[in-house]
Amino acid sequence: MKPEKNRKLFYSNSLFVSFYMILLLGSFACQHSTSTGDTKILNEARLLHQNMNQLTQVIIHDMFSPPVASRIYVYCSLAAYEAIRFNEPGLPSLTAQLNGFSTLPVPEKGQSYNYFLAATKAFFTVAEKITFSADTLNNYQNKILADFKSHLDEKTYSRSMDFGERIGKKILERTTQDNYKMTRGMPKSLGSEEEGKWRPTPPDYLDGAEPWWGMIKPLAVGSATQFTCPAPPRFSKDSNSAFYQVAKEVYSIGVNLTEEQKTIASYWDDNPFVLEHSGHLMYGNKKITPVGHWIGITGIACQQKGLSAAKTAQIYCLTGAAIFDTFISCWDEKYKVQLIRPVTVINEWFDRNWLPFLQTPPFPEHSSGHSGISFAAATVLTQTIGDEVAFEDTSDLAYIGMKRKFSSFIQAAQEASISRVYGGIHYRTGIAAGEKQGRDIGTYLMGKLKLNE
Repeated sequence: MKPEKNRKLFYSNSLFVSFYMILLLGSFACQHSTSTGDTKILNEARLLHQNMNQLTQVIIHDMFSPPVASRIYVYCSLAAYEAIRFNEPGLPSLTAQLNGFSTLPVPEKGQSYNYFLAATKAFFTVAEKITFSADTLNNYQNKILADFKSHLDEKTYSRSMDFGERIGKKILERTTQDNYKMTRGMPKSLGSEEEGKWRPTPPDYLDGAEPWWGMIKPLAVGSATQFTCPAPPRFSKDSNSAFYQVAKEVYSIGVNLTEEQKTIASYWDDNPFVLEHSGHLMYGNKKITPVGHWIGITGIACQQKGLSAAKTAQIYCLTGAAIFDTFISCWDEKYKVQLIRPVTVINEWFDRNWLPFLQTPPFPEHSSGHSGISFAAATVLTQTIGDEVAFEDTSDLAYIGMKRKFSSFIQAAQEASISRVYGGIHYRTGIAAGEKQGRDIGTYLMGKLKLNE
């Protein structure tokens, strides 16, 4: 199964496509290999972080939308965990507790395995099928596998490779049954001219992204509607109405942004593909997705705590599953409510020339996906790693040259959430709704899953 390419490229002259592809290929070719030649990594949690970093680079290169990125991260993470959990007795299967997975293979008793190798093979068996850049993944994977092969006896190497591949293939069975393929062929979302409803926004007026994502089968929750969120204020042009006030607040903040607010908005932008305009030329400015940002924070926290490889893999899964289910619930809400974005309202009511500090992403406003997935991830990380865990977030440093310090995961989630108001792309009510939805789903997930035998 090959994934649909969820992206659109627009250009204003015949030279753009060629120029863009040169930039695109050049930027990826210049990325350094993450294989360090340090063979000690083959038996350390660092290997999992390195594998995840490679996946993030591919997701950025392939320009997957945030919901699709969440699907990639969680399936790959589950594959790795279900193999490496046997390296640490007492860790149960997670797929056995989630929706829609068949029984996974287990190691043969009395046989030797290298579970780091098995986890790596499982991870990339899934990754190469649900991303585009299989060649890049294979180049990286082959270097790692060659290192393993040079340090293991032939039988252990072959047995571990086979075990990892069988787990990966079992995980892939679920990817063919989660409605993803079906949603690739469903109608586009072109917006509505109905008063108060979302329509495509400047500067590029793109169709709505992933309008049918609410139909994807969640992993932990029962359905996209199990955890609803507060409705937005009723659309109204009355200056005394709640909706008018939240819209005016976005405009007032936007025209009076402080440097700190601009920094926060930029830091958490995480728009995987922003089209920049320079005269008649458009070019893509690729960034990490919001999912990749929180997966990066997960890795930083696990390393800071010195967690074992198996526990690290487990926390990657938990964070990924919470984010995945929150995207499904959030997107279901977005396309049911179809609330108009601030830029459209502000241009019509207050200032026809105003543009938000951040480029408005192409989908309806309510609820805020950034707020939802940030609180889902922060809830999981708080319950697994700790409440007041200070950390320096460097997950986006290589992509935007910025890093920030936080006193807790919740503080980071709060900043990510309010950044959408500073950026001019969400009302305060939208971020509050997202926060509740993400927190509820993260809490439910942690209450449902047994993490130790």
